[in-house]
Amino acid sequence: MLTHVNLLAASTATTDDTRVMKGKLLTHFFRYIATAGLIAVTLESSVLLAQPAQTPFGPPTVPFNLEVPDGNTLFLKGEAKGTQNYVCLPSVESKSGLAFKLFTPQATLFLPLNFTGNEFTHQVITHFFSPNPDPLDNNAIRATWQSSLDTSAVWAATVQDGVSTDAKFVRLGAVPWVLLEKKGAQRGPTGGENLSQTTFVQRLNTAGGLPPATGCSLPEHVGATAFVPYTADYFFYKATPKP
Repeated sequence: MLTHVNLLAASTATTDDTRVMKGKLLTHFFRYIATAGLIAVTLESSVLLAQPAQTPFGPPTVPFNLEVPDGNTLFLKGEAKGTQNYVCLPSVESKSGLAFKLFTPQATLFLPLNFTGNEFTHQVITHFFSPNPDPLDNNAIRATWQSSLDTSAVWAATVQDGVSTDAKFVRLGAVPWVLLEKKGAQRGPTGGENLSQTTFVQRLNTAGGLPPATGCSLPEHVGATAFVPYTADYFFYKATPKP
């Protein structure tokens, strides 16, 4: 019996030691790539150091109106999980005179990693609406992405005809795919530019997120909110370096 207990204790200790060692290894890994600024900052580094768990690092085929102009290079992809947040307000476009209107997305973007045979995700960006600090944009409320690594940020707006609900691409019941162009950017407090270098953003592979079909048709519904879960892939582009 004593031998059995000793063996069990040794086995448990070994399991705990392995778990601790793995945790320390991952901690050192994240500390290294965060310090070096290499978490998917470039396509090359993401392939070498942060290999996506399932899909290659590259955008899928998109409708022609969502193609990024030549002269721009994909440098970052984030897999978003969050909500599209709506409020019930008066609307001249609705038969009832009311409609849910988007007041902000609230999402976290993750980078899937495969390290030492283990698949996991790491937070890289937060996404929301906020005023654009660029004075040329008159304090407009814009889609915002802020780096979780260096707090650099980019503000963007949908380009003309940059929305697609094409059933060949967009899932039923999902928010549209969109192409957005930078309207403002800001470096982090120590000069980081993970996102301030962004020129265009694509929102693709969406699921969910559409406003509810009910709950916004009567006067007493005004001001009601709905937080609708959604997922999407965001692809970030920067100006292609000149040779």
